Order: sequence, then C-alpha cells, then structure tokens
Amino acid sequence: MRFEISKVLDAIEGRVCTDPSLARAVLDLAEVIRYQDLDGGRPASLLRLGMVIDALSRELAEDSVPVYAIVHRALLSDADLTSNERMVVRRWADDGLVEVLDNPGDRMLEVADLLGLPVVSRVRFDGLCGRFPWLVEQPGRVVAPVPGAGGPAFVAHVGGGHTPVEGDRSPVGGQLLARQWRCPEPGCALFGGGGGGGAFADLARVDRAPAGQPPPALRQGVPTCPRHGARLSDAGPRPRSEVLAIRIGGLIRRRFVLTEDQPVTVGRAPEEPGGVMLGQWLNDETRRWISRAHVRFELRVGEVIVTDVSTNGSGIRPNGSMAEAERVPLAPKQSRVLGGADMVELYPGVQVGRARELPTGAAFTPTSVMAEAPTMAMRLPRN
Repeated sequence: MRFEISKVLDAIEGRVCTDPSLARAVLDLAEVIRYQDLDGGRPASLLRLGMVIDALSRELAEDSVPVYAIVHRALLSDADLTSNERMVVRRWADDGLVEVLDNPGDRMLEVADLLGLPVVSRVRFDGLCGRFPWLVEQPGRVVAPVPGAGGPAFVAHVGGGHTPVEGDRSPVGGQLLARQWRCPEPGCALFGGGGGGGAFADLARVDRAPAGQPPPALRQGVPTCPRHGARLSDAGPRPRSEVLAIRIGGLIRRRFVLTEDQPVTVGRAPEEPGGVMLGQWLNDETRRWISRAHVRFELRVGEVIVTDVSTNGSGIRPNGSMAEAERVPLAPKQSRVLGGADMVELYPGVQVGRARELPTGAAFTPTSVMAEAPTMAMRLPRN
C-alpha cells in the first residue's frame, strides 16, 4: 500500500504549481488536508488534495488541472501527516511547486486577486470584502468542497453556481506579472534560478523560467518574497509567453506555456526536451496517424508560429471553425502564423490552440489522480 500511495502522491505532484499561466485555482493546503468528512479517514491526509483536484477537473471538464497551493510552514512538521507525506510537502517547497509561509494570512486571497483565480475554501472571508470586493461581486470565485456521491463536489458560499469561476487579473497583478523579480535570499525557489536551498536542493525538479514566476506579495505596496519576507529587486521585463491547450475528443487534456526562447513540440511521443506527449490519450488509429513529433510551436515577436514536422501533415481550423470546407491543409515542413482563434488539427478530434480560445465540450470524466489510491486508504462516505 505504501507504494500505491507514493504513486498517488507523484500524480498529485504533477498538479501543483505556482506558475501564474497554468494554475486554475488557489487553496490553503493546511485547510484541505483536514477535510476529514471527504473520506472519513485520519485527521490529516495529503490524499485529500488529490480528491479536491479531481473535483476541479470534473467541474471544469478539463484534465490535468493544476492548483496553486499556499502552505503554512508548520505543515512541514505536522504530526498528523505521515513521515512520507511531510517529506513530499518539503520536496514541493524546495522545488518551488508550493508557497511556504510562516504566516499565510490572506495570501490565498491576494494570489486569487492578482491572478484572477477562483478560491477553494470553506472559510468565510466576510471581514475582507472591503479589500477584495469580488468576494461579494463574484461569489462563484469562492467554492467550498463538500462530500458528494462520486467524490467531492463544490458549493458556492453565497449565491452563484457550484462551478469555480475565474475573474480578471487585477491591474496591480498585471503590472507585477509584466516584470521579473529576484529575491536576495540564496536559492529562493520562487524568485531565484529554480530549486530551493533545503534538504532536497540537489534533487530539485524545477528550473523556473522567468515567465513562470509566481506573483510577488505586496507589503505596503512593495513587491516582497512571500517565503522570505525580503524585498524583491526588479530584474527587467518578463519574457513574452502564450498559453496553448490540447483538446482531444472535446476534453482539454493539457495546457502548456510557449515562450520566445523555448519552442515546444507536440506529438505522439516527442524526444525533444519539453515536448508534449499525446500517446496516452490516443486510440490505435489516431496513434498510427500522429507522428512521434508532429507539430512544433514557436513564439516570435508575439506571433505563434506552427510548423508541421510530421510525415502525414496537419490542418488549420481558421477561427476555430469545424466546417470541413474551411479547413486549411498544413503540409509536412510547412509553417504558418496561428491567428488568435485558429486551431491546429493533428487528426480529427485532436486540436491545439490558444487556451482562452479553446472551449471544452467533454462528455466523460477526466483522468483521476486518485486512480492508484488503495481503497483502504480512501473510504468515501455514504450518502
């Protein structure tokens, strides 16, 4: 069972990040792990984070939904967690996958405000409505996980629906995210070169690009490192980036960030560093058509350029139109500028486009991070 739980934690690890381009919701990990009514288990369990992530995927009809987790430093030594769970959270902290704070305060709401993210929490924030007016104006921005028939479901605190709602980034958030920041603390996992200075520094998996930096905290209006409390220095403009999404069978399977210094290859099983592999989501027929490396995306002076590097070719769906007469063939070795709402179609039902222009329309359940969870560690409550 320990091996199975480790596999689940590895799967959950792939869904936590502090990248403002990819995170879809923000939460307080110390709160989520104590939702004991979700599984009727021990007082604190890191597996409950996986249950909440699965619920987000179901509500958003999107696979691989990442969450932005705020972590109180006390959680790193919380005796209610197993030693393995504490080690995992420390590794996430050292890799910059989560924010670790001595006093989180209202950092969760600050991140939600700066990035326009929904908040997953059962806490009522009545006393903070003056600072964050969207708590009243957009009640769907705060959703609470509650026990459901097939796992956690969401309810809004006041009015609104049960589906997490995104908002616009605040003007201050837009200004902060337009710049790169550097922390004076050596080995800062959030505002350094990636990989923290803790016990797992030599094993750090994150090589944080400037485009993936989290938003600074604001202390009296000064950009500050939320982990170290140190004033951040301005390191210049943040590189341009574009968020693209992959839709297969109507379901958004994955989002990825394209930057000017890092092209991204998408295919059945690309060998290039940073390539996006589709093979696990394809049926036999589609797998035979789509090449190992099928299309390459580049960002040049703000334009997304797509080049077909396959043997079978691709197609462009102008403005997202699915009318066959409007499909534009993209021959092998041919390149094209991708318009704002254009989609690249590798094979019918397999499309890539800008995330904000690529709606989901799935009629089936996304992949669960809890698929490997041992049943004796997860006892869903009966209704």
